Amino acid sequence: MKITRAYTMSARAESAAQTGERILDAAVELFWERPTDRLSLEDVASRAGVSVQTVIRRFGGKEGVLVAAVEREGRRVEAQRATAPVGDVAAAVRVLVDHYEEMGDGVLLMLSVEPQFPGLTPIIERGRLVHRQWCGRVFAPSLEARRGVDRTRLLAQLVAVCDVQTWQLLRRDGRLSRRQTERALIELLDPLMEGSR
Repeated sequence: MKITRAYTMSARAESAAQTGERILDAAVELFWERPTDRLSLEDVASRAGVSVQTVIRRFGGKEGVLVAAVEREGRRVEAQRATAPVGDVAAAVRVLVDHYEEMGDGVLLMLSVEPQFPGLTPIIERGRLVHRQWCGRVFAPSLEARRGVDRTRLLAQLVAVCDVQTWQLLRRDGRLSRRQTERALIELLDPLMEGSR
């Protein structure tokens, strides 16, 4: 009897986890498809194949779903960006552009709706911190050659050059191909590296 009950509890927990993931998958898909102010719990529930009440019970409402979805995607992004090798500008740029090609437009959308959804602010701030730390790790050899305000300035420049909005200016506004976008980023980064070579 105890074995059956434990199996049933385990199966229910697994089913609940899968339902939660389906809801988050649906929220992410819809978030990328339309402005957040037009995203509804009904749409999320319908896409996930659950009731609105299930979404509310699990995440507390629209903002809760969005925050949970963005947090999950943030963890995935951190893992992907962690693959960039230290000190190799071209390889780092490839990893960065991989990330922006997949999620850049969505990140820009999220930044644009932040004022409407205060729950996103801590997540966006965390993303900025992760980006800054990524630049500090990937470009560590160049940064180690600098001290004080020179190091602070270089890190700020690296963060700016590698920002999603720089990608937007090159790739979307400038209509560069992916290859040309990577080349432009490398050309912007190379002069910053010269003082440490």
